[in-house]
Amino acid sequence: MSHDPNCIFCKIVAGKIPSRKVHEDSELFGFHDVAPWAPVHFLLIPKQHIATLYDVEDAHQAMLGRMLRLAPRLALELGVANGFRTLINTGEDGRQEVQHLHMHVMGGPRPWARG
Repeated sequence: MSHDPNCIFCKIVAGKIPSRKVHEDSELFGFHDVAPWAPVHFLLIPKQHIATLYDVEDAHQAMLGRMLRLAPRLALELGVANGFRTLINTGEDGRQEVQHLHMHVMGGPRPWARG
């Protein structure tokens, strides 16, 4: 499995940087965002370092599907029962701040709408 020693998300997966974990399995890691935009805001990331959505290959299809399937389950477990947003920023113009593929999952009572 590929890791980038300079990537903050790879360091979180490795336990070198603490996080508030919401999920972990053999290929995915989920944790609360440190600067939440909503009452519930967590990130789902592959443990494998994939820089952007541009870098996804055919071999990653099942993992991406698992991310999408996991998002609503975790949202419900965290108390989000009336809807949520998913967001994957890609590249500089897409406002991706960390160069490690990640999905934001945001939900909870409004008004928290941003972006």
